[in-house]
Amino acid sequence: MKLSRTLLITMIAAASLNAVAQNTQDAQMNRFVSSLMAKMTLDEKIGQLNLPGAGDITTGQASSSNIAQKIKDGQVGGLFNIKGVEKIRDVQKVAMENSRLKIPLIFGMDVIHGYQTVFPIPLGLSCSWDMQLIERTARIAAIESSADGICWSYSPMVDIARDPRWGRIAESNGEDPYLGSQIAKAMVKGYQGDDLSKNNTVMACVKHFALYGAVEAGRDYNTTDMSHVRMYNEYFPPYKAAIDAGVGSVMSSFNEIDGIPASANKWLMTDVLRKQWGFKGFVVTDYTAINEMIDHGLGDLQTVSALALKAGIDMDMVGEGFLTTIKKSLQQGKVTQAQIDAACRRILEAKYKLGLFKDPYLYCDPQRAKTEVYTDAFRREARQIAAQTFVLLKNQNNVLPLQKKGTIALIGPLANNKENMPGTWSVAADFSKAISLMDGIKSVVGSQVNIVTARGANIVTDTMLDARIGVFGKSTQRDPRPESEMIAEAVRVASGADVIVAAMGESAEMSGESSSRSDINLPQNQQELLNALMKTGKPVVLVLFTGRPLALKWESENIPAILNVWFAGGEAGYAIADVLFGDVNPSGKLSTTFPQNLGQVPIYYAYKNTGRPLPQGKWFQKFRSNYLDVSNEPLYPFGYGLSYTTFTYGDLKLSSSTLKGAQTLKASISVTNSGNRDGKEVVQLYIRDIVGSITRPVKELKGFQKVDLKAGETKTVTFNITPNDLKFYNYELKYDWEPGEFEIMIGGNSRDVKSAKVNWTK
Repeated sequence: MKLSRTLLITMIAAASLNAVAQNTQDAQMNRFVSSLMAKMTLDEKIGQLNLPGAGDITTGQASSSNIAQKIKDGQVGGLFNIKGVEKIRDVQKVAMENSRLKIPLIFGMDVIHGYQTVFPIPLGLSCSWDMQLIERTARIAAIESSADGICWSYSPMVDIARDPRWGRIAESNGEDPYLGSQIAKAMVKGYQGDDLSKNNTVMACVKHFALYGAVEAGRDYNTTDMSHVRMYNEYFPPYKAAIDAGVGSVMSSFNEIDGIPASANKWLMTDVLRKQWGFKGFVVTDYTAINEMIDHGLGDLQTVSALALKAGIDMDMVGEGFLTTIKKSLQQGKVTQAQIDAACRRILEAKYKLGLFKDPYLYCDPQRAKTEVYTDAFRREARQIAAQTFVLLKNQNNVLPLQKKGTIALIGPLANNKENMPGTWSVAADFSKAISLMDGIKSVVGSQVNIVTARGANIVTDTMLDARIGVFGKSTQRDPRPESEMIAEAVRVASGADVIVAAMGESAEMSGESSSRSDINLPQNQQELLNALMKTGKPVVLVLFTGRPLALKWESENIPAILNVWFAGGEAGYAIADVLFGDVNPSGKLSTTFPQNLGQVPIYYAYKNTGRPLPQGKWFQKFRSNYLDVSNEPLYPFGYGLSYTTFTYGDLKLSSSTLKGAQTLKASISVTNSGNRDGKEVVQLYIRDIVGSITRPVKELKGFQKVDLKAGETKTVTFNITPNDLKFYNYELKYDWEPGEFEIMIGGNSRDVKSAKVNWTK
């Protein structure tokens, strides 16, 4: 007891000292910023709110471009989409040597899933369910981007996404608010570290606030409409988790909330973000989001710019509505000086926290740029990390792992396409250095395996669609031959092989921004190729490249093995080969539900019962909530993923069947690796609040642990559950828990669980 009390006193003292130190730092920052603002003209204050792109600036022209003149005039607060120490130093030099007050610029970039060392797309990373691994990807991205002059990353994107038609689901962490919240915290910590003023950290920007993943029809930039109960319980949690983790900035979304676009929504930006959640950083719009409110129907540029400032927007990305209209709005009494000052102060505080006032060239060390970007060590980590994100969807008769012998036919339009491996939003990548699947397999198996190849099909047959998806340097490498000719060639090549590896799916830019799809099946020509390959009688392994859940009912019923590899980054080919040949045992679990067909969309595990639920185990029952032509079940449930070994779950054991108040419930289960290979299993905890004051989901993820188990090994996995895990926002939006009966569920996915009940009173 004495030791515990001493430790407690020490911890309290340390916390008190930290609080004092933070208060001292805040006071110093406030004095500095107040002193600077006292010297600023109105135009200079408004200039800090302006964030143009840097498209017309090249090395050696920084002092003569159109933007350079605006920098000299104090009309620019920062720039984005410029990289490289030389360029950034040149531009910063204009601000420091030619502007009146010499206020440094902030430099931002879309560093989404790595910088030059590219990791799997965020949807893929989320399937690792490994927070240390995910944090590490952000840490490496921060090291590399900061070494190249960047100090602000437009990431993490934490929008809950339950509609696979939406292209930006590729950038999301999936459908679940709890998993999304854990990832949001890990990413913020990875980017920002423990001290933003260090030159190897970057300020994170959580986006898109808010509800962007719920756009109607899955069509990008579209309308959203939902109840506040749903916002708070299902869509807000990851944003709030990022705020609680100390994220430095927030980006507003394009969509509307309650009929008001996010960038003009005072309830969202001020009442929720600042007053309820206590956010102290600054808010930047998405690209031209203020200008786009004209088309939303809210007024002209001056009107919508004033609305945005009053709502709580601090920085205008690209549109220059603030720069060109806010002064006039102030003169007309449509905005106040206090609103301009508040926005300016937040921008200056961000620059202060980043250490730019002490050293404007803090991120311009040419030595770091040479030694800390795209290193061999980072590439090795990228390979190891990517292999943890793949989800084995099917493995009939243990087709996988492949043996390192015989002849393998590598077929498909993505077999030898390195440019598409990094996936969408890989803006700093050198695609020529990415590793294709063919190169990866050759590296892993060497001369032990005879590899024969054929293209077999294009990504899509439609030439116009092909042009839309082969952008940003990621060519589909279209073959002009008829599809029938390519299929015939592939069949001839494959007929002499022992096994067929079919590299198929989407191209990198078939998902991502402005890449929504109304059809989420595998393209028809690729299905025809798969069908022809199956008729050879050879075992077929589908290596599936995708940025979204696809409808794979035919493939699931007919193809022996399916390995979903998403878009795995610059080292994709190596990582995929590592898993295909068993050097790494796959351990990824789905963070999104896969539908049987498009008609089930949106589909997600945490649904609510209707008043006429379909009885368990039933396929169809008249006058129940179901379809005539397909069951309610997903093709692959949330949390699902196979391994080259098997895991057996024992009975769920609860420490008590009745609890009261703040007591802790221990839920334990034994997990055995019942196969003959070492492996990793993601053990998942779900809870159902059986009776509530409002309707509650049939289950909600509340915890998970990724455990390593050697062949034959058994471990007991324990979750400590407190009333905090039972809380939700009720009809009055009060965050609390309600007493009653709860079902506790643990398993390897959201469908296959062991369960027990507990009664919890207040």
